[in-house]
Amino acid sequence: MSDQEKQPGLIRRFLAQPADSVGKTIFVAVSLCLVASMVVSAVSVSLRDVQEVNKLKDKQVNILQVAGVYEPGIDVVDAFGEFEPHILELSTGTFTDQFDPATFDDREAADNPETSVELVEDPAGIVRKANFVTIYLLRKEDGSLDKVILPIHGYGLWSTLYGFIALESNGNDIFGLQFYSHAETPGLGAEVDNPRWKALWKGKKLKDENDVLQISVTKTAPPAGKDYHVDALSGATLTSVGVDNLVKFWLGEEGYTPFLNRLKAGEI
Repeated sequence: MSDQEKQPGLIRRFLAQPADSVGKTIFVAVSLCLVASMVVSAVSVSLRDVQEVNKLKDKQVNILQVAGVYEPGIDVVDAFGEFEPHILELSTGTFTDQFDPATFDDREAADNPETSVELVEDPAGIVRKANFVTIYLLRKEDGSLDKVILPIHGYGLWSTLYGFIALESNGNDIFGLQFYSHAETPGLGAEVDNPRWKALWKGKKLKDENDVLQISVTKTAPPAGKDYHVDALSGATLTSVGVDNLVKFWLGEEGYTPFLNRLKAGEI
């Protein structure tokens, strides 16, 4: 038998190494990483549908909350079924049947050059504005309009804040404001989630009797008066400025003004 035939194979030589050898240590570490990554990937894929369902349910809960109809323990799907989703063309303030409200993705529309525009003046810090957004109408039992829920978003200190503003049927009185996604500083900018601060929005007005947008989020009340003022968050100046900017943007001429004008005219 030749010397080459007498030499042990690669696998045998590897197995013959001490358990704490460099080769076996690296092999075990790499193997564990590969197995762990495959398990994490498999779990992520298997839970994707569940995550999407939970994300949708959380969004629906926020819409119910900002409209003042959420109660713990209610059937969210049934309660949300009372809302009418519509795809709104921002530039005209009219509804369109070009898209299905059940599948339309507002964020994707804002990123798509075919369904959005790049902003030259961008006070809300959103870079692009979608041409179409999903809004929600809530009606009373007699069929008359009760509230309008409008999506809003804009940049704060560290993140883009996504939320909704609820308006009374007159299109000028604010019923509530709520954010469902952001990454602002806990205890400071994240106080946008504080129920006491959110409660400050109820009853405020967007525009004065001359149809001038006056709503503001500042430390001191503007000349227009307290009916148009929400106190800024303590210790969170830049987040407060961001909220002020995004609300003024979306409720102004670049945002929902065409729709709100139709609403006030009784065309909705």
